[in-house]
Amino acid sequence: MRRDVIVFDTETVVDADAARRLLRLPELSDSEARDGLCDYFLEKTEGRNDFPRQPFHQIVAISYGHLIREPGEEGGELVMRQLASGGDKNSSEKELLEGFFHLIESRAPQLVSFNGRGFDIPVLKYRAMAHGLSCPRWFRQGDRWNNYDTRYSSEYHCDLLELLSDFGASARCSMDEVAAVLGVPGKLETAGDDVRAMFEAGQIESIRDYCETDVLTTMLIFLRHQLFCGALSESACTRAILGIRNYLEAESESRRHLAEYLKVWGQTAT
Repeated sequence: MRRDVIVFDTETVVDADAARRLLRLPELSDSEARDGLCDYFLEKTEGRNDFPRQPFHQIVAISYGHLIREPGEEGGELVMRQLASGGDKNSSEKELLEGFFHLIESRAPQLVSFNGRGFDIPVLKYRAMAHGLSCPRWFRQGDRWNNYDTRYSSEYHCDLLELLSDFGASARCSMDEVAAVLGVPGKLETAGDDVRAMFEAGQIESIRDYCETDVLTTMLIFLRHQLFCGALSESACTRAILGIRNYLEAESESRRHLAEYLKVWGQTAT
């Protein structure tokens, strides 16, 4: 297994420039272009879905939790290192993407996501190509059966939505639904549908904070899965969760969203 574990999530808005080009309507404002693209996909799907396809999603935040896999007396341990968002509120999409793919090039970590294979990773790939970026290690790391693009191997990418639904054999539950069952915080005051309005209002820091709380929830679900499949012992899982809690307590004074997450965690814990 990989030593570095990166639990990640992205937040996106519709790329207004790409929407204007597709619709052949250069005169549209950004908001009009985003609405127009949704209308385009609603028509394309005969009224079933107005959600734009992956290439049209502009990255506005990439957040990650860094865990280190270490040996222990009872087997593996997962140690919390950092919870952060790439770049800063003024970073361009290209800069955010460069940071993410540099992480792949430099560390080749195990990625952990919730629906990353269906959404986040395709978006990251399309957007990287749109900016003319390169990440050879993505395609060269591993072997035929274990690599970043192998669907049924979690060594390089553990998509919890895929694993928990047995790759679609059972219902694909949302992260918020799974969190409710496991007694960990799900969505707080913000949801994905709020991101566009927040972006258009210039609330980039709030989007980054929201993305980090989704990473925390993904991380806690991942630890339960690692316990269930035997990758962590019960005591190692308890220590990993305590490490996350201690990290949040240390950071909560300067990062209000982490203090709120801790508060909700105390109310929902089972």
